[in-house]
Amino acid sequence: MKVIKSLYINYLFFYILMGIGGLFLVSFFLKRLYPVALVVLAAFLVVTLVDIFILFAVKKGVDADRILPDRLSNGDENPIRIRFLNRYPLAVVLNVIDEIPFQFQKRDFNFNVKLAPKERREMEYFLRPTERGEYLFWKLNVYAQTILKLTSRRYIFSENKNVATYPSFIQLRKYDMMAFSHNLSEFGLKRIRRIGHTMEFEQIKEYVQGDDVRTINWKATSKRNALMVNQYQDEKSQYVYQVIDTGRSMQMPFGGLSLLDYSVNSALALSNIVLKKNDKAGMFTFSRKVENYVPADRRSAQMEKLMGSLYRIHTDFKESDYSRLFVEVKQSVKQRSLLMLYTNFETMDSLRRQLPYLKNIAKYHLLIVIFFDNSELNQLIDRPANDVREVFDKVVAEKFAFEKRLVVNELRKHGIQSILTQPENLTLASINKYLELKARGMI
Repeated sequence: MKVIKSLYINYLFFYILMGIGGLFLVSFFLKRLYPVALVVLAAFLVVTLVDIFILFAVKKGVDADRILPDRLSNGDENPIRIRFLNRYPLAVVLNVIDEIPFQFQKRDFNFNVKLAPKERREMEYFLRPTERGEYLFWKLNVYAQTILKLTSRRYIFSENKNVATYPSFIQLRKYDMMAFSHNLSEFGLKRIRRIGHTMEFEQIKEYVQGDDVRTINWKATSKRNALMVNQYQDEKSQYVYQVIDTGRSMQMPFGGLSLLDYSVNSALALSNIVLKKNDKAGMFTFSRKVENYVPADRRSAQMEKLMGSLYRIHTDFKESDYSRLFVEVKQSVKQRSLLMLYTNFETMDSLRRQLPYLKNIAKYHLLIVIFFDNSELNQLIDRPANDVREVFDKVVAEKFAFEKRLVVNELRKHGIQSILTQPENLTLASINKYLELKARGMI
């Protein structure tokens, strides 16, 4: 019974059987071909039985194992590896059907592998998740067949394993390396000139060749009868909060990811840079109410706290309440902090409704409003118009693009800095802004 369940007839079997049927049909009219047809049919059945015997002669002829990462990185290409072992004494062809999670919407995910006798091999493919959460991998189905390809034997491996998809930790590591590289411009990160002394005093030490002569402490020099200089260290322990809008405006998708997911990935990468710069990183989200509050800190476990909170964030499809945000910031964030606010304003009207609250927040903190340039609208603007409808669409697109620039100017007029960026460039733009503010001593 087990053999019957694992046995599958291939298309080639039916094609040959149809050919033999045609031969019998011809032999019905030409009697002399009837014995030939019987011999061909008998030979075909014998070959088929031999094929089945070869496949089932070895108890476990093929072994396979799907190797999954501990967690998937949202928005990135994640490697999935499969190891194969052929225990047959002859070459086999494997048709592999991997039942990947339903979120990828692929019902025909299969490929072929040819293995020599006793050969081990490892294959790799990549999956790009576009939403956070649990991903269930189902069965790994392997259909083994000999070079005759008449029948197949089915093997099932690696059944039902859950893997959590977290905010982009691959992107986190990439930008971590970039921010501390000596070749920043190659990656798009800007090298910002430090303005004046935006550093904390550390100690007075004896002058050595190469020290900045402008830091000579003449009073200490006269007392010690030797050149003494002031030594400074970078200002540390500044408070940096990632504030993420989870309202309905953040549900808009670009490149498979929502604006919220782009913001989550950027917030994680920037928080990592903040901690590496010895500042304190924190976060909270808001929509109708403020949630997921993580106080700013720089302890070793802070990144795990932030990642755990970011993993759970989802939009609630409601209008965001900026008055609640202002009250919560005033109550919870007592020290002057850098607030990176990830949101989206499509029109001037949407900004004007929230501007009083943003101005009040900016009185007590350094507020950076980050919102998104619609890259699909830009493509429509750049495309030549060929008829009246396309001209109309282009004019509407240009109007929305112009509104975005007006939002930037309006915020600047009230002393609020902003970042207008395309979603795919968000992480780079936010890190650049943080490094710029750090270099200019504004935090």
